[in-house]
Amino acid sequence: MQINKKTKFTIIAGPCAIESEEICFEVAEKCQQLCKQFDFQYVFKASYKKANRTSGKSFRGVGIEAGLKILYKVMQNFNVPVLTDVHSVNEVKSVSQVVDILQIPAFLSRQTELIEASAKTGKMINIKKGQFMSPNEIKLAVEKAYVVGNKNVFVTERGTFFGYNNLVVDFRNFQIINGFGIPVVYDVTHSLQRPAIKNISGGTPEFVLSMSKAAVATGHLSGLFIEAHPNPKEAKSDAFAMIPLSQVEELLGEIKKVLRVTS
Repeated sequence: MQINKKTKFTIIAGPCAIESEEICFEVAEKCQQLCKQFDFQYVFKASYKKANRTSGKSFRGVGIEAGLKILYKVMQNFNVPVLTDVHSVNEVKSVSQVVDILQIPAFLSRQTELIEASAKTGKMINIKKGQFMSPNEIKLAVEKAYVVGNKNVFVTERGTFFGYNNLVVDFRNFQIINGFGIPVVYDVTHSLQRPAIKNISGGTPEFVLSMSKAAVATGHLSGLFIEAHPNPKEAKSDAFAMIPLSQVEELLGEIKKVLRVTS
């Protein structure tokens, strides 16, 4: 598969963390059906481990062994590509044997050996732009994958730190990064996080629809990255940032309208 402006617009969607096979199946089934309805390319995403948590007491995931089993079942049952994070070089080999896209988390986006090891697998690579990085800096991160022979790389924008506990999305970044020849995806739900509110991350998911439409209207995106859950309030990770699964249909419908105008 490919993620770029020459292919169908891509929706990368799933829960933040793998909590259970049942939740992953429910989200994958619904999102796959909606992407077929609106003629989008669909990628399922979920993390087997959340290495970067606000508190040491926070849920960290089901672990690599159990998580990969569930991701494999999602891929087999729904025939969809699957994306997940890798956090260290020693995870790369086993994860690459299961999933289609290896994701470099935002806080690890400058880790040269992790990017190189992931790229050497030949899998598609998603580098999430760190909240501390400029477009030029993320270009250098992507080039680390290019140097080892993998040019199937895209970047996910998720906002930039602005003061304390707030992220701001500079929409110019979509055009700048795209101008480097690098496909760009917008992680709308994470861009609306409010980091470190008390002992967990907060969020403002009520702005997901308007921010998504505005970002897509720039004409420089290859896809959207969306975290959705059947009942976000009960989620074990990013409970205050994810959107309810029931809202995904409206969101994709509105995105489709914008794409008809801008394409």
